[in-house]
Amino acid sequence: MSEEALQRSSPPRRKSRLQSLRNDSSLFLLALPGVIVLILFAYLPMSGLILVFKNYNYNGGIFGSPWAGFDNFDFFFSSMDSAIRATRNTVMLNVLYMLTGTFFSVAIAIILNELRSKWFIKITQSVMFFPYFISWIVIGAILFSLLDYDKGLLNRMFEPLGLQAVDWYSNPWLFVVILVIANIWKSAGYGAIIYYAVLQGIDTSYYEAARIDGASRMQLITRITLPLLIPSIILLTLLGIGGMLKGDLSMIMGVTFLNPLLLPTTDIIDVYVYRTAIRSGEFGFASAITLYQSVFGFLLVLIANKLAGWYDKESKLF
Repeated sequence: MSEEALQRSSPPRRKSRLQSLRNDSSLFLLALPGVIVLILFAYLPMSGLILVFKNYNYNGGIFGSPWAGFDNFDFFFSSMDSAIRATRNTVMLNVLYMLTGTFFSVAIAIILNELRSKWFIKITQSVMFFPYFISWIVIGAILFSLLDYDKGLLNRMFEPLGLQAVDWYSNPWLFVVILVIANIWKSAGYGAIIYYAVLQGIDTSYYEAARIDGASRMQLITRITLPLLIPSIILLTLLGIGGMLKGDLSMIMGVTFLNPLLLPTTDIIDVYVYRTAIRSGEFGFASAITLYQSVFGFLLVLIANKLAGWYDKESKLF
């Protein structure tokens, strides 16, 4: 083979980094503000992780406080019963939130996608999106007006029916259901809008071809809509798994008021740390548990990403 033929058959050389920087300079400049914000607010604060291994005091500050080694972790793991209960409650509630939230978000998105009235869809989206902006303090006040034993609306409705009043705030397992329902009410509309946006990007020719073949509406949903939604469901689930060991402290505080009778099911890791460490100013303890949550959350993401890759390589995060 001649030298010219070899040159033609060989792949073109990669651009030098300098040439790539010149050609894509506008793109780099566009990304620069986001990179700067990421460094300032995500990576530089990680220097505070040194607090995990310090016996923090206000006089010395983060860097001047004496070293404590791994003593801050003893705070959480010295009482294994409390640590196991907090971890169990955190994982249990987050799994329930994720499963029920995904189910209702996808169901609402599919229903909206099947509707033909544009003005009704817009009104419905606005109404469903509104609860996402309501604070948990307000939601807790609404729930208290409904569930209070003496003056709650539900117990007053039970009286004419001859039913016995329920002391909702003394039943920890019943409150698991209440928290799940409250989470669905607050976040399902937000998730539905995300999935609805994905559905709007589906090529309508799939549906047209299926209708020509005689597919029913339910078959269109089960054979086209749901399979095409699965990659987005997997992606959002992977992103949510990273926070599996992180609970919503504001949710528990706003809805349960840290009622000690409900702690058997609502004492998540964040609540446990708040009750036993932050209130007493033990920031080293709180930082150690935050690192524990982050490390195990990262491991869960790696495992879930690997499992997603076995199902569909295109659904992996990395």
